Amino acid sequence: MHPVIPSLLASLLFGIGVYGVLARRNAVLVLMAVELMLNAVTLVLVTADSTVRGALPHAGQAFALFVIVVAAAEVGVGLAIVLHLYRLRASVAVDEVPLDGRAGPTESTEPAGPAGPAEPVWPRGGSIPASAPAGPPSRSTSPPTPAPAARSPAG
Repeated sequence: MHPVIPSLLASLLFGIGVYGVLARRNAVLVLMAVELMLNAVTLVLVTADSTVRGALPHAGQAFALFVIVVAAAEVGVGLAIVLHLYRLRASVAVDEVPLDGRAGPTESTEPAGPAGPAEPVWPRGGSIPASAPAGPPSRSTSPPTPAPAARSPAG
């Protein structure tokens, strides 16, 4: 096969990926666009390997395998970041993420008053109840209490 056809296909895939990264607001779609760009690079590497076999045999395929491994790692880390972002913000819109370190819409920015610092705000709204323990729950050494017996409907 002539190397022009896979090269044109790779450039088309890469262009679609660049458009997806620049135009999309959803973080999952941005990750998909990055995957398109990585697939385009893989296609170029395999095409170059098939056209230039004399100098370094199978070098393009080795680099393509490396790109596939990097893409798999990128998906794992990227989806973990997106899930954490969704848990914090209840949205995966990338234009709502503060990149300069300023407080976002769910963090408390009120100054400390005469009674002390402002009450912390949980990500989903609402505040921490005053009766909530400060640390992890303690494990007691006493045996658990049995559950009450269920009553029969006939009574």
